[in-house]
Amino acid sequence: MTTMTEASVREFKMPDVGEGLTEAEILKWYVQPGDTVTDGQVVCEVETAKAAVELPIPYDGVVRALHFPEGTTVDVGMSIIAVDVSGGAGGAPVAAPVAEVPAQAAVQTPAQAPAAPQEQPQAPQAEAPQAEAPQAEAAKAEAAKPVGSGRQPVLVGYGVAASSTKRRPRKGPEIAVSRVPDTVQAELNGHGGAPAVRERPLAKPPVRKLAKDLGVDLATVVPSGPDGIITREDVHAAVAPAAPATQAAPVAEPVPQVTQAPVPTPAAVPAPSYDTARETRVPVKGVRKATAAAMVGSAFTAPHVTEFVTIDVTRTLKLVEELKQDKDMQGLRVNPLLLIARALLVAVRRNPEINASWDEAAQEIVVKHYVNLGIAAATPRGLLVPNIKDAHAKTLPQLAESLGELVSTAREGRTSPAAMQGGTVTITNVGVFGVDTGTPILNPGESAILAIGAIKLQPWVHKGKVKPRQVTTLALSFDHRLVDGELGSKVLADVAAILEQPRKLITWG
Repeated sequence: MTTMTEASVREFKMPDVGEGLTEAEILKWYVQPGDTVTDGQVVCEVETAKAAVELPIPYDGVVRALHFPEGTTVDVGMSIIAVDVSGGAGGAPVAAPVAEVPAQAAVQTPAQAPAAPQEQPQAPQAEAPQAEAPQAEAAKAEAAKPVGSGRQPVLVGYGVAASSTKRRPRKGPEIAVSRVPDTVQAELNGHGGAPAVRERPLAKPPVRKLAKDLGVDLATVVPSGPDGIITREDVHAAVAPAAPATQAAPVAEPVPQVTQAPVPTPAAVPAPSYDTARETRVPVKGVRKATAAAMVGSAFTAPHVTEFVTIDVTRTLKLVEELKQDKDMQGLRVNPLLLIARALLVAVRRNPEINASWDEAAQEIVVKHYVNLGIAAATPRGLLVPNIKDAHAKTLPQLAESLGELVSTAREGRTSPAAMQGGTVTITNVGVFGVDTGTPILNPGESAILAIGAIKLQPWVHKGKVKPRQVTTLALSFDHRLVDGELGSKVLADVAAILEQPRKLITWG
């Protein structure tokens, strides 16, 4: 039978899959304990504050434990999966003597260690090697048991059920796996007064957090879940007021029955009830949490100024229709956003100071000689702002291709954290929702953001006559610490001029 040494257990920790991220939620496990994994194989999908990311395992082995269930938010650096890399065969966890540290025992708490046999002499801890003979006999007996007899796996990440065989744990080097604090306390076991080891209560991380918030000691909670797991209901029951039955008076003599009707007692005041169907509470996490923090930080750090201009974009729409028929643009996404993006890139080239950021620590303005063009995208996961790297150097077909890939990837939820870092200026198209315009908030670290309003057919003075024309309103927000009104106005005016007269893409481009 293949056994596992302490050194063979490898703990894969939650990595920082994006710059500065501190936590991620486990969305889905693709493996289970006993599965064989290879280097580079995806074992789970996690959602960070920026994107959903698949995590590959960095070594070969057999999965021994998944430390957290799906839906759990885990801090970066915490172990999430234990893998036996010893090369042992078999797809299921193998029962092994404690002396050789089975994989499932890797997450066993000190409180779950079996008590020492009573017949062992009370030797000092340093003399433990002299008492290894009885332990070895017990270990051999345990190893001879069929898999699943005596040591039953329980919820992932919470060790194994206590074995009926009592033996002294072998001292050895620290196991390079997750451990919980030592909370072992000696207490009487009620069978002759011998000291017994108190086990650490079993509960999922959210339940432990709930108990901590409510001030409940889990050791005092009566578990109702399978295998002695404490549930949320058990914690709530522990803090609920005691039932009237628990306040029973001392037993008294029987009272003779009387014929008169009993005097009615005042009805107990019912506990306040709330119609939960009228409200839905959604935890703030993932993209929403990151967006909220970024917007608050931006709004109260950079002094925003927003300017507006209403323009006739009839000619731009005609150019869009012509480009759709151009053989060089076949198969590409051609729409007004493409030409607006090109217009903004030209305006930035004509006014490079707009493409900058404010370095508070160094007290410097950082002017960037490249444009990573951000595109705000509404996705099922929330608002994402991936950017097109070096958009200033792309031709119109290349820009169209990049826009198409950016939008489709965002809608499918496959945007990587790297794609949302390093943006310099951003475009947000609120017009797709029928909105005339807005006052957009800067993406953190950027100095300008352009909002596009809905394009509508409106009466417009054209060549001295009122005619129906395609009209929209643009809004440019900028950081007034480094962008003066003159600079912001020039950039907005250049974008407007190009969209009114698209031939400026040639003369200015």
